[in-house]
Amino acid sequence: MDSHQEKLNILSEMIAFARVDQSIKKSEYQFLVKVAANLGIDQATFDKLLQKKTTKPVLKSQAERIVQFHRLLLLMNIDEEQHEKEINSLHTLGLKMGLPPTGISQVLKVMHKYPNKIVPPEVLIDIFKAQYN
Repeated sequence: MDSHQEKLNILSEMIAFARVDQSIKKSEYQFLVKVAANLGIDQATFDKLLQKKTTKPVLKSQAERIVQFHRLLLLMNIDEEQHEKEINSLHTLGLKMGLPPTGISQVLKVMHKYPNKIVPPEVLIDIFKAQYN
């Protein structure tokens, strides 16, 4: 990831996704704080992002898009609830990222096979690799 602004945009997209069901739950907030820290975003900047309108990140590589999709998948499942609106939004976001529709659908199906619906990164990568072969 090249710039600080790209990291802010990624986090901003995640915040918007967390709000799909009209509120950010405590578990989602805590997850977002951890992602922010992992991206090198301080708490004050993160708090400002919570107040701002979101911007859509432009992810350059396929790997970056898959990683962001995985973050959003983890965020959706962090509260152990999946609402239809969240699932539809995640599917739409995946399509907007340029991920293959069949890969997105497969990930959303297989997540139910894993504890807490946390798809291991290698499984997610294998699903998308298979789509490109």
